[in-house]
Amino acid sequence: MAEKGTVVLGVDPLVIQDHYEIDYRHSYAEDSPFFVGLSKGKLLGSRCTKCGYVYATPRSHCMECGAPTAWHELPLRGSIHTFTTCHYGGEAFLKETPFTLILVEFDGANTLFLSRLKGIKPEAVRIGLPVAARFAKMPSFKVTDVWFEPADPHPPLPPAP
Repeated sequence: MAEKGTVVLGVDPLVIQDHYEIDYRHSYAEDSPFFVGLSKGKLLGSRCTKCGYVYATPRSHCMECGAPTAWHELPLRGSIHTFTTCHYGGEAFLKETPFTLILVEFDGANTLFLSRLKGIKPEAVRIGLPVAARFAKMPSFKVTDVWFEPADPHPPLPPAP
């Protein structure tokens, strides 16, 4: 295949066309249970074996006290701590662009979980919105195997400005 460079499609605003493709091998090593958990419809965070601090993401050691952590199953429901709408993303998200990224708060967890939000228009997203985890039917063992949707199928729209 001939190498292609970036093509400028417009300058106000700057719009480019760029080819993006890569194949690689990757080991999840100590994080493997997290990705296997996604394939089973589970969210696994980490809990410190000494101080009890709960991380919503995998950690081998506590960032508070340095002790080893153990796997900790998180609830499948939480609420939006904050969000942003992305208008440009990596290759995996091109068909979904624009898409909304959220930081999810879980009861009993001390940190937040970054994920995509689906099933709601960006203008209807709000901080505090209850959300529920959804999992890919055919797992790819990637972070895209989990996303969140509103827990209430008809969330209220924000008040008009």
